[in-house]
Amino acid sequence: MELKPESAEAGKGKATEFGYALFRDHILPSVLGRHEEEILYWAGKELAAEFPLFDMDEAAGFFLEAGWGMLSRESAGKREIIYVLESDAEQVKKGRRCYSVEAGFLAAQYQKIHDRVAECRPEADRRQGVVRLTLAWD
Repeated sequence: MELKPESAEAGKGKATEFGYALFRDHILPSVLGRHEEEILYWAGKELAAEFPLFDMDEAAGFFLEAGWGMLSRESAGKREIIYVLESDAEQVKKGRRCYSVEAGFLAAQYQKIHDRVAECRPEADRRQGVVRLTLAWD
């Protein structure tokens, strides 16, 4: 995504894609440094506690509403589900953005809904410009 400020009228009183990108791609990495992934994973878990889902199928709608992108289930096995997140393909291809918030959010939601210890690992597919989120449980 090329960072271009939207017109003053378009962004009046509302968060813009530019503002989100500034915060997500520049401020957070600078402030959190080498602990960015761990802190954002924990933050995603905290968000899940504040915004509980009743079913994992609700996650896709939450992701869209939060501006995180389009989430879809790619595959499911006995002990894992692989989701594909279509977010900002340009940022994924550049490898600059951390997707630990999304991973922590999914792990905590699954854990709460299914009462099982769960973890989620984000993996950027830079060629395709998507992120695979592998959710696994005991």
